[in-house]
Amino acid sequence: MKRDPSNEKKPLKQVIIENVSPEIDAGRFPVKRVVGEKVTVLADIFTDGHDSISAVLMHRKKEAAEWEETPLALIVNDRWQASFDITEMGEYVYSLCAWVDAFKTWHKELIAKVSAEQDVGVELLMGADLIEAAAERARDQGGQEADAGWLKERADFLRSDAGQKQRIAAAVEKTVRFFMGKYPDLHAATYYEKELVIVADRKKALFSSWYEMFPRSCAEGDTDHGTFKDCEKRLPYVAAMGFDILYLPPIHPIGQVHRKGKNNTPTAAPEDPGSPWAIGSVEGGHKAVHPRLGSLDDFKHFIAKAEEYGIEVAIDIAFQCAPDHPYVREHPEWFRHRPDGSIQYAENPPKKYEDIYPLDFESGQAWHLATELHDVVLFWIQQGVKIFRVDNPHTKPFAFWEWLIHNVKTDYPEVIFLSEAFARPKTMYRLAKLGFTQSYTYFTWRNTGYEIKKYFTELTRTRIREFFRPNLWPNTPDILPEYLQMGGRPSFIIRLVLAATLGASYGIYGPAFELCENQPIVPGSEEYLDSEKYEIRTWDRSAKHSLSPLIARVNQVRKDNSALHNTRSLTFHDVDNEQILCYSKHNEDMSSIILVVVNLDPHHTHGGWINFPLSELNIDAQHPFQMHDLLSDARFLWHGNRNFVELDPGIMPAHIFAVRKKIKTEENFDYYL
Repeated sequence: MKRDPSNEKKPLKQVIIENVSPEIDAGRFPVKRVVGEKVTVLADIFTDGHDSISAVLMHRKKEAAEWEETPLALIVNDRWQASFDITEMGEYVYSLCAWVDAFKTWHKELIAKVSAEQDVGVELLMGADLIEAAAERARDQGGQEADAGWLKERADFLRSDAGQKQRIAAAVEKTVRFFMGKYPDLHAATYYEKELVIVADRKKALFSSWYEMFPRSCAEGDTDHGTFKDCEKRLPYVAAMGFDILYLPPIHPIGQVHRKGKNNTPTAAPEDPGSPWAIGSVEGGHKAVHPRLGSLDDFKHFIAKAEEYGIEVAIDIAFQCAPDHPYVREHPEWFRHRPDGSIQYAENPPKKYEDIYPLDFESGQAWHLATELHDVVLFWIQQGVKIFRVDNPHTKPFAFWEWLIHNVKTDYPEVIFLSEAFARPKTMYRLAKLGFTQSYTYFTWRNTGYEIKKYFTELTRTRIREFFRPNLWPNTPDILPEYLQMGGRPSFIIRLVLAATLGASYGIYGPAFELCENQPIVPGSEEYLDSEKYEIRTWDRSAKHSLSPLIARVNQVRKDNSALHNTRSLTFHDVDNEQILCYSKHNEDMSSIILVVVNLDPHHTHGGWINFPLSELNIDAQHPFQMHDLLSDARFLWHGNRNFVELDPGIMPAHIFAVRKKIKTEENFDYYL
């Protein structure tokens, strides 16, 4: 179908297309999907009077010349719907076309008059005219002579002396309707005024499990500085827990000037390694690796080794500089200068970060700076990195990120950008609209059932879900939440299960998480005591209290159950105890249904009655069904919509149930699927 949005020579009677979904900010920003997902488009489509309407969803890869078409179906109240599949990465474009369908209107009225036993001789002649006009359209398209001939013969038959019953049967035949739909009359068609865009990413953009690890803490000795070769020895440990993305904080040289000491003290001892986020020294900047970690070749070998374990390596992109970064000497114009001539260091009063100089995007050299930072990303892509966690993107211009991400993904659509922006909601959402693949969230501080339900309903049940992909982290090197400080080992299990099942993507900062590190530097602070940001830590990964076996179990459950590979199906269920949170997820065909029940109180046992609406999940409420706890491997028979659960946090504060539906087989016996 060729688009012809011109209104020249069109009649006044036209179809209205409005309230299209998904459409982000009137089409200003693209919708997000991954390969294998469907795009379901809805729109209000109507016209005056009682004429019938036909409509198609037009879609194509952005670089393709021809549109593909999918007929829209009327749902209810002038709301229409159609879907198409995302089959490869890149950008797709979609729009809509609708028209008053004279043949469909005629067909409907003919059936009504025949049912009323009225004479329809004139109506059959009218139908013949419509069919013959379609034959002319088929002929005009070229190469469609066979279709045109068939339609002309059918029109001639409707005008013939054959019996009226035979002509009626010929008029309403399915083949006639097919060809009339194939060659519609579009002279007065309405085309939606916008072509909307979809960015299609690889599947890992939606479903991934992240593990954060400081490479300098990977050495076997108590005080040794770890290397990339030491990191290779940690890969079996990370792989055994089931993580598919291993994220490293900045791997670049660390500044010496104003280097921070242990626990963020302003004066560093000679042996203090400094913060990896204070990037750059005489040893190099953002395109260099810390010499004590190894060489660039060592890093590439580490990436290749990780791939053997099914792990992708992600690195941190932190666009900021230590005072002795080469940029400071070579491009002082890229930094903000104070009246005394000194360069402004980073501050968040009363906190001071003397070891970091922010970059100045308001200088006259801003686009030279932007080009260099773009080259930094390309440099690491060329080394084999395809996933970037971006530090504090909300402190850089929106226009910069839109330009950089679009340029990168044009050539490398497989690249994933994770936005680490714990900022105001509108700022976080804007960054997602501009191109960030995934985003950190407020999950870290949502602890009560009310808070969790309200927040995740916003993320999964509103237009936000079309562009914002949450990545849930219960802790980070910067954040030790009060819930983990006060709740002991059960609180870590609770937050693990919530993060791994509420979202399709989640991550943990380890080994601090699996070893339940929960000591703040001072009461009321979210900073870790003896933070790994400022010193090399030695971790006893074999400790008996480690959660690594449970983490491995949870990640295996995630991989095995496609219901947990999405966020869109998340549905909360009522429980008569506010300390019990219950929710479910399912895949598209309901072959995988997961019900999660969590005791949010890490100190006390709680129970409650769950209202689990079976009909919405195609479960027969008249028969018992099996609930298979994938954490303990226990199995329970449930009956009806209401069932009781009780969870002791000292034993296990959560269930992850696979719903095993009872079905009949040809052999006429029951079993659970």
